Amino acid sequence: MNSKHQRVRLSDGHFIPILGFGTYAPKEVPKSKATEATKIAIDAGFRHIDSAHLYQNEEEVGLAIRSKIADGTVRREDIFYTSKLWCTFHRPELVRPCLEGSLKKLQLDYVDLYLIHFPMALKAGESDFPTDENGKVIFDTTDLCATWEAMEKCKDAGLTKSIGVSNFNRRQLEMILNKPGLKHKPVCNQVECHPYFNQGKLLDFCKSKDIVLVAFSALGSHRENRWVDQNSPVLLDDPVLASMAKKYKRTPALIALRYQIQRGVVVLAKSFTEKRIKENIQVFEFQLTPEDMKVLDGLSRNVRYIIGAPFAGHPNFPFSDEY
Repeated sequence: MNSKHQRVRLSDGHFIPILGFGTYAPKEVPKSKATEATKIAIDAGFRHIDSAHLYQNEEEVGLAIRSKIADGTVRREDIFYTSKLWCTFHRPELVRPCLEGSLKKLQLDYVDLYLIHFPMALKAGESDFPTDENGKVIFDTTDLCATWEAMEKCKDAGLTKSIGVSNFNRRQLEMILNKPGLKHKPVCNQVECHPYFNQGKLLDFCKSKDIVLVAFSALGSHRENRWVDQNSPVLLDDPVLASMAKKYKRTPALIALRYQIQRGVVVLAKSFTEKRIKENIQVFEFQLTPEDMKVLDGLSRNVRYIIGAPFAGHPNFPFSDEY
């Protein structure tokens, strides 16, 4: 209960720490902040670090991990590191090069978890967001099952311990699960999940298939224009979270994080502020009552912060289905 190294078993036998440190930051945040914050997080007790090709900070995050290994704070096997395959690398022949590119930046021999970041393929090339002359994102058509087979090969080659997906809906998960000749099933699905959007149906489905749900934007969102609906309510200002925070003598953020842990959801806490990073690890020091868990379940109001507007017309756009 109070172990800050609480872990969840994945279907392939590996273990993922239930609390993770998210490293995404909007463009205007200097990349060096990722090094600083990741070091603080590891010193505070975080052992699960989440990044991606798209975040363009893997050199900085890798530097932090390696410096904490070098100073004896952790060993490589103590750290659970997640990276993600970006949409412009969905073609099977590009999957391994994308992962190898991340490993080169990180200067690590393997990642612990590699995810397909979104189910939508974009045109391959230099740009992460290829656009036409009208500024519209250029889609690509790649069979998700073929992308998955290339992911399986990365696992077999030892470049990643586990493989999973992110932002997939039930239909897309089933497409992979029902694939003829499936060798390794996705161990997890990383999706937006918080008290305003608790993903109850998707969580139940994932549990029934032994797929771990990993929650991003668990504290609401950074509210970056490109991704986020600017009219959406601010989660951490919610009066219910505020009154519970008072009751447990914790922060609203800790209430939101604890809620996920008690549902069996692996949760990513994202902050580049030292005080908050250290605060977030206190999530293991208290427990919410079943009654309070029910109250928090009742906050869900279908508020999705990350709406993925640039991708809305894509045939594999995942957010049109109910879950």
